[in-house]
Amino acid sequence: MTEPDYKLAKWWEPAKNGKILCTLCPRYCTIGEGQNGFCYIRKNINNKLYSIGYGRPTGFAIDPVEKKPLNHFLPGTEILSFGTAGCNLGCKFCQNWTMSKAKIDNTNSIYATPEDVVRLAKKNRVPSIAYTYNDPTIFGEYVIDISRIAHEEGIKSVMVTAGYIDKKARKDIYKYIDAANVDLKAFTETFYHKITFSHLNDVLDTLLWLSYETNVWLEITTLLIPDENDSPDEIKRMCNWIVNNLGVNVPLHFTAFHPDFKMRNKPRTPITTLRNAYRIAKTEGINYVYIGNVHDIEGQTTFCPNCKSPVIKRDWHSVLTNNVVNGRCSKCGELIPGVFN
Repeated sequence: MTEPDYKLAKWWEPAKNGKILCTLCPRYCTIGEGQNGFCYIRKNINNKLYSIGYGRPTGFAIDPVEKKPLNHFLPGTEILSFGTAGCNLGCKFCQNWTMSKAKIDNTNSIYATPEDVVRLAKKNRVPSIAYTYNDPTIFGEYVIDISRIAHEEGIKSVMVTAGYIDKKARKDIYKYIDAANVDLKAFTETFYHKITFSHLNDVLDTLLWLSYETNVWLEITTLLIPDENDSPDEIKRMCNWIVNNLGVNVPLHFTAFHPDFKMRNKPRTPITTLRNAYRIAKTEGINYVYIGNVHDIEGQTTFCPNCKSPVIKRDWHSVLTNNVVNGRCSKCGELIPGVFN
């Protein structure tokens, strides 16, 4: 591509040292002429910052929305999913590292305008679009343009993200977003700093902002990695924070890790670890807790917090039965928080 083919980026300013300061995320990269930021897809060209991943997805898929994972957002429906190359975190355990750690010119990206993406969703008759696989924060300009058009067409937008984003940028990017699943990767700064090259408090701040200052439907996922973030004490402290700061109705997903990228020496997460985390979260008062990346019907079923009956029964990413009627338990009438058909 030549310079005019790139999308001029938002969220940057000239730096005192003659470089460009990217203000999209709390990494605040200073980027020299001809260089890329940490995420690989924001580049300084002639002292202007460009989003070189704009319009260049690495491919599309039609997924069950439960795969995002979202269990209280249009359950049982399909969602158009895509990402680009690059990421603004450096997670050593990344399960999508072939995309997130790739440079856009080294991937088999295709060209798709925002209008193309929305047309593809309409063609496949899916009610929503997911910005996923790598972190959509880094292609925020693309997200804004697609989600605005999708909103006009009655198609919903979902962010699957680590939540590592600047306070000002997130107001722009989430303007037309309907739901988000945020990875709360651990509950210690040590883990975030050493294993993801980011910071816990910035993610907690995003969770608070989404919960209190937006209408975005929020769910949280924690990938449990043996001996890294799976201790009962850490899980209990995390759940306690969620209850005290976000409330008892934010769905929490504990998912199983598999060895990958720079953590191939780690074993898979035992099912006993996932079930123990499930019990801790329930004991701490979280109403909607789920187990992912394994087959566990009980751990993937939505139970009514009032009468305890199963209202949405699942196996893996498949909905087996759905007894939510007008957003309520069909048995006792209890309100089940979420966005339902």
